[in-house]
Amino acid sequence: MFALREVLMRKAGRTPRRALSGSAQGPGSASVRTASAGRLIAALLLATATTATVTTTAAATPSHAGSPPSRSPSAGSRSPSTGPNLVYRYGYSLGFHPFTSPHDVTAQLTGNFWLFPVSGDCPAVIHPADECDLLGGNPVRVEAIGYDSLQIATLPGHDLGDGMHIRFTFARVLGLHCLVVSAWQDRPTPCSERTLCSAASRTGAQVLWRVLAETLKISAYAA
Repeated sequence: MFALREVLMRKAGRTPRRALSGSAQGPGSASVRTASAGRLIAALLLATATTATVTTTAAATPSHAGSPPSRSPSAGSRSPSTGPNLVYRYGYSLGFHPFTSPHDVTAQLTGNFWLFPVSGDCPAVIHPADECDLLGGNPVRVEAIGYDSLQIATLPGHDLGDGMHIRFTFARVLGLHCLVVSAWQDRPTPCSERTLCSAASRTGAQVLWRVLAETLKISAYAA
């Protein structure tokens, strides 16, 4: 009966179901499926490897924005936020001046340097690269004058030794002004290597810059 059915189906131009089933499971179809699966796995591995490479590269790229250097020997360079080169950093309030910008206060100080508590023989108007003696015959150089900052450096013959940089930075938040004074050095000095001298220097600077802040607190109204 089965043979007769197969003959009739062939005469009618129909393929027996058994032949179709057999062709679907042939070795050629199995090879095609294996090759397709292999290409799919290779594509997935390639995509994963590419993603991992991009992620590793992004994570390994450092961000230097806002990262101050550990040393600041040149004019206009940033002061270190931490480390052995930092001598001190003090902050002072200059009061409420809603109509005065930090630039105005900077310009007033550099254009009327006699407001500086130890201006000594320095001129009334100072400029970058100027050299003069502060009170007591302590030579300094004006390293930089920025939009909102003044930076000076001590020279050989200064009581604190040469190579100390002092930056005065002015800022305003909601009309309230402040002064931040940062000092750092290129290398240890005889004073900084002695505990008593170093402590006395930091204490004296804290008091001295407070006098400057109190002066600017009043003069800023005219800036």
